[in-house]
Amino acid sequence: MEQTNMMATIVTKQAFSAIGLRWEGTFAEAGAGGIRAIHEKLLQRRVEIRGIVDPGNFYGLSYHAYPGGDGFVHYAVFEVADPGEEQIPEGMVKVQVQAMKYVKYEHRAEENISESYSSIYAWIEQQGLKTQPQEEKELTHFEIYPSDQDPYSSHPKFTIMIPVLED
Repeated sequence: MEQTNMMATIVTKQAFSAIGLRWEGTFAEAGAGGIRAIHEKLLQRRVEIRGIVDPGNFYGLSYHAYPGGDGFVHYAVFEVADPGEEQIPEGMVKVQVQAMKYVKYEHRAEENISESYSSIYAWIEQQGLKTQPQEEKELTHFEIYPSDQDPYSSHPKFTIMIPVLED
């Protein structure tokens, strides 16, 4: 399916705290449903998380797990007002994300996900922007999902956020 109008914008998101679930695996395991399962589990357990900033959306944060490797770490989380450690539900983790500049793109349900990512990275290059260094444990991107969307939808809509370096 051909991507239509590439409408990316540059935004700054302030530092935030989030609570949710951690998943680690390969790109093949993610493609086989590993991430969708963790999203479903997060949505089932969201009532345990206090201080959710926006219950209508949750985030999928992806980090490099191995230098040059095939694996990554993904956190399915809700942004929260900064909680104390005692407010983290059992089996969940707290993630801190620093303030960063992002290229933001609204992926529509009728679009191809791979093509959306290819288009956004091409746009970043065309604009002369640089992405964050692809080093171990660095945030590579995050996605914002509507909480009421089925995690197993074959045509999801979501927002793609790619960190870019400050000028």
